[in-house]
Amino acid sequence: MRQDGEGEQPLYLIVSVRRDKQRKGRYLLYTAGREEPLLSVHEDILVQYKLLKGVEVTQAELEDIIRTDSRQTAYAMAIAYLGVKPRTRKEIERYLKRKELDAELIEQVADRLEQERIIDDREYARMYASQRLRNHAKGRLAIRQELQQRGVSKQAAEQATSELDEETELAAALRAAERKWPYIKGEYRDRKRKLTMFLMRKGYPSDVVRLALKTAAVEADESELCDEDGVTLDN
Repeated sequence: MRQDGEGEQPLYLIVSVRRDKQRKGRYLLYTAGREEPLLSVHEDILVQYKLLKGVEVTQAELEDIIRTDSRQTAYAMAIAYLGVKPRTRKEIERYLKRKELDAELIEQVADRLEQERIIDDREYARMYASQRLRNHAKGRLAIRQELQQRGVSKQAAEQATSELDEETELAAALRAAERKWPYIKGEYRDRKRKLTMFLMRKGYPSDVVRLALKTAAVEADESELCDEDGVTLDN
């Protein structure tokens, strides 16, 4: 590994390279005069640095190998974490921080994942917003807040929620209102107020809430729509 003319004397001679039986994809490097392995490296690092029997490694080279292997290990951890479901950059950073990795190393891994388009917060935000609206009947205001809690930037969260189809959102709000209405107790006006609060907590904008309430009321039992004088309350 040492280039001629550097004047730097090798400190470690690799005398054996063995597969690490405890950790898949890793190899143990043994040097002269040591019973314990000098270090364990990922197979990609083994190939990259040509760490074969008989190779001499300087202290500076050893430190560089360790840094590179640390980045590879952290990268593999992030990939495994992403294998469960899509994540934001911030979620990846939080996960690696819980693993007590160095902040600079975490940033390097996150940068690499972004460069390789393995993580993309804007695309994540679009997919998340659509899925939450479709499957969980959440309104755009709640979805925007959830995205920011997951580390998506305010701008990306606003862009993703602004692209949501308004008719789909209204239909979701109406379904939520129709499901909730029969379970709300009290006088009609009080029930309507409670339903309004329910829809607002689900993150629907005020105009969507008004339309959903009006439609739900029209489809409700006519007897519930009138006060004691028989006057329709929405008139």
